[in-house]
Amino acid sequence: MGSGAHDALAPGKATTIDAVIEATALENHEIADRLAEAADLLEGQRANPFRVRAYRQAAEEIRQLPEPVKEILARDGIGGLLRIPHLGESLAHSVEQLATTGRWGMLERLRGDVAPERMLTTVPGIGNEMAARIYDRFGIKTLGELEAAAYDGRLSEVPGMGRKRIQAVRDSLAGRFRRRPQTVRMRRRQPSLFEPAVAELLDIDAEFRSKAERDRLPRIAPRRFNPSGEAWLPILHTTREGRDYTALYSNTARAHELGTVRDWVVIYRDDREGEGQWTVITGRFGELKGRRIVRGRERECADYYARSAPAHE
Repeated sequence: MGSGAHDALAPGKATTIDAVIEATALENHEIADRLAEAADLLEGQRANPFRVRAYRQAAEEIRQLPEPVKEILARDGIGGLLRIPHLGESLAHSVEQLATTGRWGMLERLRGDVAPERMLTTVPGIGNEMAARIYDRFGIKTLGELEAAAYDGRLSEVPGMGRKRIQAVRDSLAGRFRRRPQTVRMRRRQPSLFEPAVAELLDIDAEFRSKAERDRLPRIAPRRFNPSGEAWLPILHTTREGRDYTALYSNTARAHELGTVRDWVVIYRDDREGEGQWTVITGRFGELKGRRIVRGRERECADYYARSAPAHE
C-alpha cells in the first residue's frame, strides 16, 4: 500500500473508505505502465510472444482511453472494461485490481515478489501476519475470495478476526467494489469457471521440474527470504492449447518452515480467457505417497494414476 493510503489510515486523521480507495487507485497512465512492464518482464522470461503482445496492446488501449478506468468501473463495473479492445476476462480483472488497489498479483510474481497473500494487505486492518494466516488456512489470495469469506463464516475461524474487524473488511470491500454489501451477503465461494484436468497440471509440473533441474529456465530474485538478492528462483512460462501458465517454486513462509520450497510448485493461469492458481506437491501418505499430486484434488489424482502409466513420479 502506498504512503498515501497509510496517511489516510493514520491515527487522528479522517478515515473513510473513499479516502483509502483514492489513495490506492492508479490513474490510466500508471495502469498502462504496469501492463507494459509486465510485457517486458514476460518477454525477458521467455514467455509466449502472443502473450507479450496482448499485454502491450492492452497497455496502449488503456493509455488512450478518454476517461479514467475507475470511472468506467464505478459506472459499468467489470463489463465496462470488457468492452475495451484487447481486454479479455483475465486482463479486465487485472486492470480492475490496479485501478482499485494499486497492486497486481501477476506483476508482483514477475518482479519476484511471490507472496500470494500480498493483495489482502491492501485492505485496512489486515497486515502481513494476518494475511498469511488467512492464506495458510483457506488459500484466499484475491479480494473477491476475501469478500466471500467475510460473509460465509470462514474469516471468523481465523485467530484475531473478530466481529468488528470482519465488518470493517466487508465495508471496505463493498466500497472498493462500489456495490452494496447485501449483494454478496448470501454468496458463497464459487468454483473456478475453468478447472484444468490434473493431467494438464501434472504435465506442467513435470516440465517445470525437469527444466529447473537442468538449469534451463530464467531465474528471478525473490524479495522474500532472500537477503542476498540472489536470482535463484526458476520461473517457467508455458502454454497448453492456448492457455498461458506460469510455474515456480513456492517461496512462502509455510514452504520454508516445512523445508518444501523445492518440492511445492505453484502454477498460475493468467491469460485473456481465465485465471487460477494450483499447487503441486509430493504426496506423503497412503496410495499417493511419493506421487506428484495437485493439492485439494487428491481423489482426481488417484483416479488419474489408476488409469494411466505412472509418468509423474
